[in-house]
Amino acid sequence: MQSQTWFKPTGVGMVGGLALLAVYFAILTLVSGWDFTRDQFREFWYFVVALAVGFGVQIALYTYLRQVTRHTDGSGKVMAVSGATSTGAMISCCTHYLVNVLPVLGATGFVALVAQYQVELFWVGLAFNLAGVFYIGRKALQAGRHMALMEAHK
Repeated sequence: MQSQTWFKPTGVGMVGGLALLAVYFAILTLVSGWDFTRDQFREFWYFVVALAVGFGVQIALYTYLRQVTRHTDGSGKVMAVSGATSTGAMISCCTHYLVNVLPVLGATGFVALVAQYQVELFWVGLAFNLAGVFYIGRKALQAGRHMALMEAHK
């Protein structure tokens, strides 16, 4: 029964991680073209894949938590914030090319700043990802223990 409990969350988490990768590739390709996207992925694949896996794990844990508790709590907000941060960090590698798309003069300074701190933004995304995994994971463990105690007392 325990393996069946994790079957759906694992699948949903894998889909979520793949969806985040799809967003990364789609946005970079739209903004800068396929050659640039491929080069950026080759250079930063370990960050990009780590962010996608971390987001997928968060989604799996959240799905498990929802499955066990059958009600919502604040964990969804944490997943949304860290997921947005993960997406933002992955997209940061192409932000300096947004100058081609955004003809706003003030945007140039912002884009240059983001491009300069690209690796640091990846680390920030990973930190938010890890915090989300720990938070939702702790809630999922607590809920799982509670459910196990309830079933033991039946």
